[in-house]
Formats: sequence, C-alpha cells, structure tokens
Amino acid sequence: MSSIIKISGLTFVYQGSKVPALDQINMDVKQGDFIGIIGPTGAGKTTLALCMNGVIPHFYPGDFYGSVWVDGKDTVENDCAVLAGSIGSVFQDPEAQMVAMVVEDELAFGLENLNLPRHEMERRITEALEITGISHLRYHSTSRLSGGQKQRVAIASAIALHPKILVLDEPTSELDPQGTEIVYDTLKNLNENHGITIIVIEQKIQYLAQYCSRLMVMDKGKIVIEGSCREVLARQDILKPLGINCPPVTQLAHMLKERGLYHGEYPLKVDEAYMVISKVLQDWGNFK
Repeated sequence: MSSIIKISGLTFVYQGSKVPALDQINMDVKQGDFIGIIGPTGAGKTTLALCMNGVIPHFYPGDFYGSVWVDGKDTVENDCAVLAGSIGSVFQDPEAQMVAMVVEDELAFGLENLNLPRHEMERRITEALEITGISHLRYHSTSRLSGGQKQRVAIASAIALHPKILVLDEPTSELDPQGTEIVYDTLKNLNENHGITIIVIEQKIQYLAQYCSRLMVMDKGKIVIEGSCREVLARQDILKPLGINCPPVTQLAHMLKERGLYHGEYPLKVDEAYMVISKVLQDWGNFK
C-alpha cells in the first residue's frame, strides 16, 4: 500500500531553544493505517502533529530540517489551507476549535471557506453528522454539549472537509471511559468503513492497544520504538523507564512470563487475557 505521509530526517528547533523538539524523525504512514503515538510529556508528540498539518513551519518560527510529505505535497511548499484538503486535525480541547453557536453552523464554517455550493455543503454536513452518529445534535447549541459530544462535533467538522488523514492530539483527555469509547468507536468506523488514515496522540494506552494497528513511542524528540501493538507493549524494558504503563491485561501477562508460567503472545483485550489465564491454570493443573 502506498505511503500517504512520508517524513525523512525531520528535525525542528523552536526559536529561542537550543534543544531540538524533534530530532531526525523518519516516519512512513500507509494509506488506511490507524497509528497511536505515545510518550512522556515533552517527547515531541504535539510538535510532530503540527509538522504533519503544516502549522510548522508556517506559523511557528524555528529551524526546520528534513522533509514532510503529506498526500504527495511538501509541507514547506504548501500552506495549511492547501494541506487541509488532505489532512484534518482535532485537538485536545474541542472548545478551542469551535467558532459557532450551533452544531450545523460549526460544520458549515470550514466548508464556507472552500466556497462550496450550498447543496454540496448541505450534503457534506449531513454525511459527516451521520458518520459520527450525531445527526440528532444538528440544531443544538454547542455550549450545551457534553465533552464527548463536543469532541465528535470537532471530528465531524474535520471530516466534512473530506480529508484522507485525521490527526488527533489527546482527543479524550477530558472524557470519561464512556465518552472515550464513543470517540474511539467513531474513529474505528472512519478508518474501517471510510478509508480515513487515523493518527492519534494519546495517553490512554489501553484504548490504543484495542483500536490501533501500530504504535509509535517517542522520547526526547525521537521515535524510540515502533511496531504492532503486541510488539511494542512487549518491550517493558523501554516503556517502563519512560513511565508508560501498559494495559492491565498486558501487565498480567508480563508478570506470568517473569514467573515462567506463560510463554505466548501478549493479550490486548480482556477476552484474550481470559484465554491466557485459562491456559495457565490448565497447564498448572496438568503439572500438579
């Protein structure tokens, strides 16, 4: 499958700083990927997201080296308005993105900037609301929405622009488990049924483990490890020093492995952990 984001030798130093926020980043994102990015505070995750959508280098001064290509466009040669046709962004605080008092008007705002005909705007608004499961909120006041609803409005506003890629920076940090699951189910639908490439910067690693196809771990401006969720979560030697706690089901398997009681793959979900425990108990019974 072809690359939709290609980053080579990316280094960025904010103006006034001597320490690179990003240091020789190489990244290859395939069309249809669902990637999770984790790492400690200050690892460079948000800076990387800003480089993908073109905010860096166009709005943040600093020293930019290397290249970032998004959907065949060089982010240095193309500004955010051009890149917005390929990549949409959703930030940690959805209220910071909202400009309208009514949900429908919020979705229309970005479309008006594209000078689309009214019938096409209407079609895209209806489609985006249906995809994110919030058609019933169309005429609601944005100020009266819950955190999860606001986040889905932000996602709907982004996908109404028909991006091929959606980058989300800490989209569930203010949400409870139910709201978080709703957002991730929405992202799964966008990825699997609408072909949108998803990149999520997130601290709730248990959700990334369940939904993502790949994980990347960042520290001090570098990608220190990447691979499938099972491959990355198996690297306790890297994750633990960074203060990254694996999902409880993975921690359980790790403890069983340390005691020589289990030698299989790391589970990512509760049902997989149940199978691991069943096998360990069965093997223990046979041993006794």
